[in-house]
Amino acid sequence: MARFLLAASALALSATAVAQQPSPSAQRRAAPPAPVKVDPRVAALRDAALTDDVAYDIVEGLTTEVGPRLAGTEAEARARDWSLRKLKALGFRNVRIETYRMPTWVRGEERAEIVAPFPQKLTLAALGNSAATPAEGLTAELIVFPTFGDLAAAPDGSLKGKIAYVGNTMAPTQDGSSYGQAGAARFTGPGLAARKGAAAIVIRSIGTDTHRMPHTGITEFPAGVTAIPAAALAAPDAALVEGMAKRGKPIRMKLLLTPRQIGEQEGGNVIAEVPGTDPDAGIVLIGGHLDSWDLGTGAIDDASGVAITAAAAKRIMDSGRRPRRTIRVVWFGAEEVGGYGGDDYAKRHGGERHVLAAESDFGADRVWRLETTLPDSAKAVGDRLAVALAPLGIVRGTGKAGDGADIAPIVAKGVAGVDLNQSGLRYFDIHHTADDTLERVDREQLRQNVAAWTAMLAIVADAPEAIGPVTRP
Repeated sequence: MARFLLAASALALSATAVAQQPSPSAQRRAAPPAPVKVDPRVAALRDAALTDDVAYDIVEGLTTEVGPRLAGTEAEARARDWSLRKLKALGFRNVRIETYRMPTWVRGEERAEIVAPFPQKLTLAALGNSAATPAEGLTAELIVFPTFGDLAAAPDGSLKGKIAYVGNTMAPTQDGSSYGQAGAARFTGPGLAARKGAAAIVIRSIGTDTHRMPHTGITEFPAGVTAIPAAALAAPDAALVEGMAKRGKPIRMKLLLTPRQIGEQEGGNVIAEVPGTDPDAGIVLIGGHLDSWDLGTGAIDDASGVAITAAAAKRIMDSGRRPRRTIRVVWFGAEEVGGYGGDDYAKRHGGERHVLAAESDFGADRVWRLETTLPDSAKAVGDRLAVALAPLGIVRGTGKAGDGADIAPIVAKGVAGVDLNQSGLRYFDIHHTADDTLERVDREQLRQNVAAWTAMLAIVADAPEAIGPVTRP
């Protein structure tokens, strides 16, 4: 009996196992997907770009022959003319300048010193949109807030007639995420201090270095709030102020800033194209911003970005095979002071069929991560990108792509995006300082960027899949 029960059980189990076996067609459907392979043409273009010299030539030429390119000024106009000639010489088609009008702020004299209790001179730089002090300067009590939160907690009216100081610390991160938190002191701190009655404000520079070089950058005063003098102290000078405050004695500062708003001036974008073979396939928009702050020569922010994207597009153009989609290279104007170039581009070209947008505006160090936002119809494009970029040391992230102030107005319309994220570990040592010069550009890392962008364009611009709109929050 026991033997029969065991045999019956074995038979039942065997029958169940047979019944659970999928059919041959189901087995084929359940098989693991075939590995994604890199198109040999894409790999060849990518690897050849690792010897690229075009990008460095653009950065060197722009920083040497033009130099600082403050938005709305004669220097930015010279940069547009230079760019027009350069892009034509590189062989691009449909090269042109599109101009617009924009409010313009210019820097003046800037000095500061502690007059009591421990007299010392300070190193600082005015923030964009800062108001001017009286011609003779402003001398007032300095109220020290260790953090932006401390300033926010100050009672309304408590800073009347005083100069506010806001401290903050910013740690280097690969993805640059610390900028958003630390940057509040610059982005909104001056407007907040003005609402609380401050006569002026100085902040610790938004940067990760300890050099005696202040970091400038734009600040915004809300509607109805009168602008006040606003500046950033170099990190050692900020530490000096905080050390004085710990000694418990009142601090008095003399501040002289003479910037000016000079009214509406001309700005502009420079546009060039690699025409595609299929007008219905849409436009791949790439680029960076042409303007820079005026303390350095704007080598990493953002001569490198315009150079990387143009050099990659040129490699596709010179490959001997026209891409399916038109690649449009835009060197945007006036990004630093409010993104006027990106806004103007979207107003003019928002009705055209853009299928993807990507921007390089984070220096010249290695690309370490790929992120994409693609419609379901083009998921395979992202898979091919990940495989093609892996040999360059680039990993695939899970975030949403479409980052960048200049492409933001187009991306907001539902355009797909690709982000080739560069390392930010040293970017904010240099960002918006006098040290943003050609010497900060590492040629080998710049070439790796060009290789990554070349591979990306080779895949995206020729992808057979439809790249339609995506849902954006």
